[in-house]
Amino acid sequence: MEAIPISFMRVIEGSLFTSTSPTAVSYQDHQLVCIDNSGYIERIIARTEPDFESVRQAASRSDTLVTLAADQYILPGFIDLHIHAPQWPNAGLALDRPLNEWLDTYTFPLEAKYADPAFAKRIYDALVSRLLSNGTTTALFFGTIHNPANLELAKACIRHGQRGFIGKVAMDNPKETPTYYQDASAQVAVEQTEQFIQQLSDLNRTTDLKQTPVITPRFVPSCTPASLQGLGDLAKKYDLPVQSHCSESDWENGFALEHYHMRDADVLDRYGLLTDKAVMAHGTLLNEQDYQLFKTRQVAIAHCPISNVYFGNAVLPVKRILHQQLKMGLGTDISGGYSPSLYHNIRQAVMSSRMLQDGVDNQLAADHRGVANSAISAKTAFYMATFGGAESLHLKTGKIAPGYLADLQIVQLSTHIIPPDKDDDIFDALLYQTEEQDIVQVYVQGKQTKGEL
Repeated sequence: MEAIPISFMRVIEGSLFTSTSPTAVSYQDHQLVCIDNSGYIERIIARTEPDFESVRQAASRSDTLVTLAADQYILPGFIDLHIHAPQWPNAGLALDRPLNEWLDTYTFPLEAKYADPAFAKRIYDALVSRLLSNGTTTALFFGTIHNPANLELAKACIRHGQRGFIGKVAMDNPKETPTYYQDASAQVAVEQTEQFIQQLSDLNRTTDLKQTPVITPRFVPSCTPASLQGLGDLAKKYDLPVQSHCSESDWENGFALEHYHMRDADVLDRYGLLTDKAVMAHGTLLNEQDYQLFKTRQVAIAHCPISNVYFGNAVLPVKRILHQQLKMGLGTDISGGYSPSLYHNIRQAVMSSRMLQDGVDNQLAADHRGVANSAISAKTAFYMATFGGAESLHLKTGKIAPGYLADLQIVQLSTHIIPPDKDDDIFDALLYQTEEQDIVQVYVQGKQTKGEL
């Protein structure tokens, strides 16, 4: 029998669900999830193992044991792979407008307000807290063009205990950005991006939960070739993640074809912005050539199913893309998406895939109406919200297993008159019924960020 451990930061006793592949989930009943002092899962001990009780008692004596109720379950923390942090006050507004009109009328005026760091601090405190309350332990954020505001976002992540990937947005094309909200030149866009990289590096010296700078050209229409090239050079110089939008809509997709005479993805690739650390949002208009380019460059896709309903002009063929072994995660795309919950996006991802498979035009015959073999299950959407997102960001998390970061959420099964008793039924009930109030505790790197402390 192994010696009784005395150094675990925390031991959580309960049942868990975790992805094992894009189509499979493992259920483990009544386990001890043992978290070391660095915030990693050191062991998972089944009740049948000989030292289960001794480890449990040792954790109880040291006041590090968390015992879940019978209707509570451990899930990996969610990873939001695409979110516009400054747009949080606009969530749900004007989603009936065309994308370019929505940007000009609602989005850019709001983002311009982040020139005031005090305004930024107030909004970002509220946003990060809300994301954690919804089980999101890591988020890939677009910021604004204002570095003081972007630093406030990083500080909010540190205060509340969320792992943030944060980008200073670059947008210098005077023809596609408003005069009141744009980088003064390509040189300014690149220099201030590099400044933010250095500022965030300095800030990281004060915290164990590191925040990561991200190279962030808003999208091809908002940037000049000079800024795209400069940002690609920075991505290579610092070996940093890259995020942008790619073939999100007919308008964006058409802009690259009209102005560059090439695909959106090819433009980004020309300037060194498609790398194995790149995450491209939406991609509803990507074609087979683009998929092959993404696979060659090992680019990840951030699927934003709620936002895509409003602005994507098509349904992303998730099953086809995953079959080609591309990396993919889920994003809320606030405020193009109205909800901060990845549970809501998990459900929409499944619904959208069913609509793609069945088709939507009732004037067509059934065998011509949809795209065969397109439907995904909740298990696939859960994979994207957890391990798929982690893989896209090169993070050792998104899975409940030894050696992985203890980014976890404790979820209470919503009230059922007759609670489900099969593993798969419990899993489905969790994914389809969980709301913010049902997430009772959240842990990031082993430290509790939501629930009774």
